[in-house]
Amino acid sequence: MKVYKNKEVWFVTGSQHLYGEETLKQVAADSATIADALDKSDIIPLKVVFKPVLTTADAIYKLCTEANVDTGCVGIITWMHTFSPAKMWIRGLMSLEKPFLHFHTQFNSEIPWDTIDMDFMNLNQSAHGGREFGYICSRLRKDRKVVVGHWRDSEAISKIAIWTRAAVAFDESRNLRVARFGDNMRDVAVTEGDKVSAQIKMHYSVQGFGVGDLVREVNEAGEEAIRNLIKTYGEKYSISATDLASDSIRDAARIEAGMRAFLEKGGFKAFTTNFEDLHGLKQLPGLAVQRLMEDGYGFGAEGDWKTSALLRIMKVMAKGLPGGTSFMEDYTYHLEPQGEKVLGAHMLEVCPTVAEGTPSIEIHPLSIGSKADPARLVFKSGTGRGINVSVMDMGNRFRMVVNAVEVVDCPEMKKLPVARVLWKPLPELKTAAHAWILAGGAHHTGFSMAIDREYLADYAAMAGIEMLVIDEETSIPDFSEKIRWNELYYHLANGII
Repeated sequence: MKVYKNKEVWFVTGSQHLYGEETLKQVAADSATIADALDKSDIIPLKVVFKPVLTTADAIYKLCTEANVDTGCVGIITWMHTFSPAKMWIRGLMSLEKPFLHFHTQFNSEIPWDTIDMDFMNLNQSAHGGREFGYICSRLRKDRKVVVGHWRDSEAISKIAIWTRAAVAFDESRNLRVARFGDNMRDVAVTEGDKVSAQIKMHYSVQGFGVGDLVREVNEAGEEAIRNLIKTYGEKYSISATDLASDSIRDAARIEAGMRAFLEKGGFKAFTTNFEDLHGLKQLPGLAVQRLMEDGYGFGAEGDWKTSALLRIMKVMAKGLPGGTSFMEDYTYHLEPQGEKVLGAHMLEVCPTVAEGTPSIEIHPLSIGSKADPARLVFKSGTGRGINVSVMDMGNRFRMVVNAVEVVDCPEMKKLPVARVLWKPLPELKTAAHAWILAGGAHHTGFSMAIDREYLADYAAMAGIEMLVIDEETSIPDFSEKIRWNELYYHLANGII
């Protein structure tokens, strides 16, 4: 997954000609120094490009329109070194279609008490130059991320790094194509939704295909591709020699080869399947789905295209970070009063990036789907902090719900041959489940131990969708009140369409 290759953010500094050319030269030098430091940061995953200092409305507008059409630029970072009169930013900001971050910093970290003079004050005016810029952004109702702190401060750099990952994910969603093999699971509500509205709001497109289109690719899979996959299974995972030589593994490899070919030919980075629609396939695609997710593809079971797209977006943000990211489902509860927990799993489709140790490939019967015994990767997850994320179509808007969780060690379950994760929802199960249900959160989620809610908050702001957070500070009265206020806000904000 080379999503960060050739992607960049532009570092843009605002000033004016009031202070003279020498001051502007220093502004440019300081700006280039900050941009270079950000570019060399180990945690910012893409190139930070210094742009010439902006001092006129025409220059600002020109840069914003150039950013809009530059396919490598995923967003801009703005900084007001001096005072930059904000009326000259209006046309540019109104035309800007890329995300932007307001970095409220200054070049010096300390006030030089013994030497400070008016020349120093004229040069280092970020304290009130940033407020002028902030006003016009708020006046224009422009969503942006604000980061406050010195440019060498690790916390500030970390927040910028998170935003850059969200910006790349938003850029990915602009070009994302989701393939649906079959339709939704029959009579299920939350996996449905308005695909046109989703494309307007979040930009990705969803295209449906009969499962026969996939079967054709599966049947045409070459022997060499199948042999190479079986060899990979034996080398990468734990599997018995008997199972490795079985027809079930061969069928699973054929399905994977065909599915990969279909997705690559169509330029799809996310997909769905449905156990009710498998005509022509010998088994439910379990192993294939898990391995495709491991390679960065988004996935949603039972035709859940919203979760499929969400998972791809989360995987883009998580690229290269420790921890894994997977399709997930709250499956069953442990309601023991001293340790309430949720067992997360799915029939077959949990991504091995969240695995602790080496997963095993196993072949077992599946009680639904009426097909041959499918192969799947079996494992338990590692432990630590994580998030569960869901996106739903609420009719007049898309809502994202994020629940912070504490992933704990999962006991052995010898009779349950699936990949699984065990977690404690925050603040605790009763409040978390209550809030999730009040919000209409889906049973399918994107689960991650690599990213936290700040990544999703940045993405939700870029996409202009609602976000509700369930965490240590959640109380049901406050959460319910927020839902009611949000209902009114989005009713008024959306207007009459």
